[in-house]
Amino acid sequence: MKGVLLVNLGSPDSTSTKDVKRYLGEFLMDERVIDIAYWKRYLLIKGIILNVRPKKSAAAYKKIWWEEGSPLVVISERFSKKISNKLNIPVSLAMRYGTMSIEKGLKELVDQGVDELLIIPLYPHYAASSYETVTVKAEQLIAEKYPQVNMDILPPFYKDPAYINAMSENISDHLKGFDYDHILFSYHGIPERHIFKADPTNNHCKIDGSCCERNSVAHHVCYRHQCFETTKLIVKKMGLKEGTYSNSFQSRLLKDPWLKPYTDFELEKFPKEGKKKLAVITPAFVSDCLETLEEIAMEGKEDFLAAGGSTYKHIPCMNDNDNWVDVNVQWISDWNQSN
Repeated sequence: MKGVLLVNLGSPDSTSTKDVKRYLGEFLMDERVIDIAYWKRYLLIKGIILNVRPKKSAAAYKKIWWEEGSPLVVISERFSKKISNKLNIPVSLAMRYGTMSIEKGLKELVDQGVDELLIIPLYPHYAASSYETVTVKAEQLIAEKYPQVNMDILPPFYKDPAYINAMSENISDHLKGFDYDHILFSYHGIPERHIFKADPTNNHCKIDGSCCERNSVAHHVCYRHQCFETTKLIVKKMGLKEGTYSNSFQSRLLKDPWLKPYTDFELEKFPKEGKKKLAVITPAFVSDCLETLEEIAMEGKEDFLAAGGSTYKHIPCMNDNDNWVDVNVQWISDWNQSN
């Protein structure tokens, strides 16, 4: 029997500091998120970050938490249910971190008789700390616990025409009636060293403003190139004029160099450049979460207005909108028919 496992990032079980600490511990101890030697990572996370950050993060989660629970989880559950209602094969939802684990999702499907599986990591772009960690974890669990299961994994869909169309329609719908003078495509950030480490050629990626434009096998695993390509395709689809949009990267952690420009710096700079009516899009996320609802919709707005901006609009992710659901149903149907 065939089945589908949708995998998103994850969330604490509640806004309590204890639950947030447990979640952050699992997330930050992932060697693909903080890729330093285990002993250094252990001392940094267990000795410093988890003694400071959970309380602050818990306060941030409280600002965006819904009555039904974590927005990311609630949205993902709605999304999964809509997809399931349109298919005649089992569909389960899992999270890379937290109690809604990939292991639980796999067991749920196997218990229903699934032995041919499609995993859909809900990340448009390839990065070790998002797409790769999902695939590695799933492969490990299947090899150890469910060797009878044949698994396929949906590749990053950052330039898939159906994804680009759905993104463009979502953006256009939310821009109706909003008079903007600039659109910011704010992507989740990653350390620059992740770009270099992922480069299979060991010499293509330079982060110099030109390497992302030169064809290379490295683009298959280059997060930076894939983000820029998503923007380029959405801009073309929407017919945006040159100079009315730009890219940035958010959510820095620690003091290492991360992909630039930084979103918070750009938000403070725009009003001084005369860009005072801003719309912000977060294409690295398909579901609204802490990074979009608190960091961008709340803190970003405060920073932009404090810097002299006049109007600010955060454009929601596609979440469980019908176009996005239909895109995934079509991907799953195509896989189902080809296997």
